[in-house]
Amino acid sequence: MNQAIIGKYCPYPQINLPNREWPTKTITKAPKWCSVDLRDGNQALITPMDITKKLSLFALLLKLGFKEIEVGFPSASKVEFDFLRHLVDHKLIPDDVTIQVLVQAREHLIAKTFESLKGVKKATVHIYNSTSVAQRKIVFGKSQDEIIALALEGVDLVKKYEKEHDGEIFLEYSPESFTGTELEFSARICNAVTARWGMNENRKVIINLPATVEMATPNIYADQIEWMSRHLDNRENVIISTHTHNDRGTSVAATELALLAGADRVEGTLLSNGERTGNVDIITLALNMLTQGVNPELDFSDINEVLEVVERCTEMPTHPRHPYVGELVYTAFSGSHQDAINKGLAHQKAKEDSFWEVPYLPIDPADVGRTYESIIRINSQSGKGGVAYILEKNYGYQLPKAMHPEIGRYVQTLSDEKGRELEPSEILETFKKHYFEMPEHISLVDISLSSGKKVSTCTLTYEYNGKTIISNGEGNGPIDACKDALMKDYKNEFKINSYSEHSCGDKSSAQAVAYIQIQSKDVLSCFGVGIDSDIATASIKALFSALNRAFN
Repeated sequence: MNQAIIGKYCPYPQINLPNREWPTKTITKAPKWCSVDLRDGNQALITPMDITKKLSLFALLLKLGFKEIEVGFPSASKVEFDFLRHLVDHKLIPDDVTIQVLVQAREHLIAKTFESLKGVKKATVHIYNSTSVAQRKIVFGKSQDEIIALALEGVDLVKKYEKEHDGEIFLEYSPESFTGTELEFSARICNAVTARWGMNENRKVIINLPATVEMATPNIYADQIEWMSRHLDNRENVIISTHTHNDRGTSVAATELALLAGADRVEGTLLSNGERTGNVDIITLALNMLTQGVNPELDFSDINEVLEVVERCTEMPTHPRHPYVGELVYTAFSGSHQDAINKGLAHQKAKEDSFWEVPYLPIDPADVGRTYESIIRINSQSGKGGVAYILEKNYGYQLPKAMHPEIGRYVQTLSDEKGRELEPSEILETFKKHYFEMPEHISLVDISLSSGKKVSTCTLTYEYNGKTIISNGEGNGPIDACKDALMKDYKNEFKINSYSEHSCGDKSSAQAVAYIQIQSKDVLSCFGVGIDSDIATASIKALFSALNRAFN
């Protein structure tokens, strides 16, 4: 990188917090959640939502379990105002849900905001002003005392209109651009706000400490939160809230560390929609907690519905590798990953306890409403275990493990030829081509079997070298008897190394599937597959399949 460019930037200063406690703590409970999808998320859209879309998203937020929802900036536009009035007039706000509105500290805007709140039983009025060094110097040209005066003017106006409101009003204050503000000044202005409001156990204040712009590593933000927690007056009556953006790509980590550092509340959006690189994603935060055994107190058991509603309302696509919800996040293409997942799922199914321990899957896809069908997909990077998984999960073929490399090579060759991911139907077609539809030098015509206590006998009819041959044989089972009959005229010596079988399909129409592995002096190993309503016949078909594959 050009040295002139490097010189434009400098490290964010460390926080003087020698006895920090957050690194040794663990998240043990869910925070208070506040969705800002309808405000912060909406203002970041290319095409802001209309009332119909806002209503759809609001209904989803209620269904997910949010108890605090920022519904908009009602003094900013008619759509924002009308949406809140629609919620009130149609009684769409549950009694246990607190509506939040954002407003600047100007009297005509606060008056308009309280007009929109008429009839709301519980509302948080969220006021803010920017406090950072850069904003004070470049944008406002104001001193610290003048910035504090602006904040207190907003508090006084909210108190003025609160007296006329029939319902509970809670105050939230944000020193906007907190991460670029001196901590001493942040504490000073926040303490001035809470003192002017007059807080107590029944009148707590939300102090929102936003990473309006993410300026440093997550540990710095955690230090800032812990420092503020130590320096806020009447801390027991202050609800510390976070509102992180994702400029550095670490908003989730920053929020999690902030919770360790004492934050009580999280503002964010679904799928990280928000200004620039977005707000923190509440879905990721909540499901991160779930994987650590913490109840997030939000219901994401049908993640597909969440995706459908959010994408329709915002007209924003979701990245296929977005944590927990993307199309590909539960999908493995790598052969070693596929093998481990396949074994893990089998282990999970067989064991008695429910503790989740499947390699490469930090969460059970079923817990968020996803199915297992798409967990393993096949391309040229895939392995033998993945192919076997597809054949079993989609079509019921339980291939013996020793057969996996054999079928894996055929599928990988096809994927290399096509240069793309293979569909399950193409994998099945390849399987049938090599095990059921191969060229035949010997063909089974008919077989008659009988079993005694010690010996099985058979009459075998087959075509070989242009002739129809009928031969009798006996052995210690149907396969051994068939081999005995066959070897009286068949010229290729072989031995049977392994045999396995299973049923396939519903009980009423189940077919028997048999797998036989043979070996000769020239062929180290070759499998054949047979399928029939009768298991003995299926095993003989498997033997003929193996012979045709080995000696053609």
